[in-house]
Amino acid sequence: MTTAIRVDRLSRSYGRRPGIEEITFSVEPGDIVGLLGPNGAGKTTTLRVLAGIIAPTSGTASVAGIQLSEPERLHQAVGLLPEAPGFYERETAWRNLVYFARFYEGIRVPERVEACLRRFDLWERRDDRVASYSRGMKLRLALARALVHEPPVLLLDEPTAGLDPEAARDVRDLIRSLAHEGRVVLLSTHNLTEAEELCTRVALVRTRLLAYGPPLALREGTAPPAVLVQLDGPAGVPPDVAALPFVRSARVDGDHLRVELVSETDRPRLVEALVRAGARVLEVTEERPSLEAAYLELVRDERRAG
Repeated sequence: MTTAIRVDRLSRSYGRRPGIEEITFSVEPGDIVGLLGPNGAGKTTTLRVLAGIIAPTSGTASVAGIQLSEPERLHQAVGLLPEAPGFYERETAWRNLVYFARFYEGIRVPERVEACLRRFDLWERRDDRVASYSRGMKLRLALARALVHEPPVLLLDEPTAGLDPEAARDVRDLIRSLAHEGRVVLLSTHNLTEAEELCTRVALVRTRLLAYGPPLALREGTAPPAVLVQLDGPAGVPPDVAALPFVRSARVDGDHLRVELVSETDRPRLVEALVRAGARVLEVTEERPSLEAAYLELVRDERRAG
């Protein structure tokens, strides 16, 4: 299987200010990869460099086997949804899409435009001016434009930002369907719940790449293991749980005790210590760390290191 996107020590600076610094990762066909990070972390810069819109300061990358030094070929292989997609708003959706489709070689423009408008449920509104479209409809038109030349790689900048929950769900379903077709999707998002639900892998960037992998691996590798202990009444909670050598922290919440352990293997020792101290343990369950918790921990670690 050919790697669809390969990034090697990629950097882009704006004067003295770094946009991205020596980022390295790879993306395989069928992957949905989410770029996560605070504002100014380099998510949009990464997408713009890979789309061939701006040149890197150093490092190399290839998209669908095409080097960044070949921007014309790169534009044929990439479908880009920018943060603020621009249209000729006084023109119809049909005329807009035909205009943009003519920039690409080897496609039958009327057929592809019709197919894309139908796929995104815009065919019945094809003769309406784009100015009359809602935010969600404009986003669907922008996605149609990104797909009109059938690229193998899609770069999406905040594809669900500003959408209502139903429209955002429809866009996520569409992204999944594109990945199932074998396309690669690299998207930026601030929505960690969305990234956890949608992405096969996530890349946390803060100019540098802090972590890269499946959401589950990032959660489990960053956040400390924790268990929830259901007790028979709050009175049964020993006061010195947090002092146990294998406990990082302990917090009482009603009839539950939340305990962060040094290691997952310490769970039996915790239960034994609680019972020995007189606590009445009803149930012990694992608390799965969220991607948000892992994200915040990684960002805090990077800030402390800086």
